[in-house]
Amino acid sequence: MTRPWVLATRSVGKLRELVPWFAGRGLRVIGLDDAGVARSTEEDGIEVHATFEGNALAKARWYAERTGLPCVADDSGLEVDALAGAPGVRSRRFAADRGVTHPGGEDAANNTALLAALAATGLAPPWPARYVCVAAFADGDERRHARGETGGVIVPTAAGIHGFGYDPYFVSTALGRTFAEATVAEKAAVSHRGRAFAALLATWSGGRPHVDTDAGPG
Repeated sequence: MTRPWVLATRSVGKLRELVPWFAGRGLRVIGLDDAGVARSTEEDGIEVHATFEGNALAKARWYAERTGLPCVADDSGLEVDALAGAPGVRSRRFAADRGVTHPGGEDAANNTALLAALAATGLAPPWPARYVCVAAFADGDERRHARGETGGVIVPTAAGIHGFGYDPYFVSTALGRTFAEATVAEKAAVSHRGRAFAALLATWSGGRPHVDTDAGPG
């Protein structure tokens, strides 16, 4: 029986995008819940690194050690030129770092904090930006990672109902509309995350990893 890979994320949005993405490449990935990894306060101490690479590799290694299964993880974020590359690795915590809350939840709070920070620069929209992602793999002593980026601009008015995070405000150069207006397949074709995971798979000879058929964890 082929061992699945564990996709190390608690994000429903990432699971929704990446599970079918991997399936389309003949690889079965499962979420942390399916792998039997209960949410723990220890997880809060994983993403403490100053780079996307450091955080992605730390997550992949941490969950691989706990599941005994190959693990893939990513760390991604938005870099805005007008904010000197912020939010960057603090993208998910941008609002929390500034004490900004929103009744709509974390994504709404982050977008509120982002627009406030951009307005404070005095620079007119749209604001050039890019999404960055580093995808990582860990299995035993094996470690791999790869980077992907996609360009666009931040606009002051949200558009679209899909995606997550900053997607409603990020107009993709490749698509000509926000990521929240794109379908899952359209976004995956040009997204930083899709590019990073494609680059990760390309690190194996022939662009595809050897599939371990060991039925048990190892």
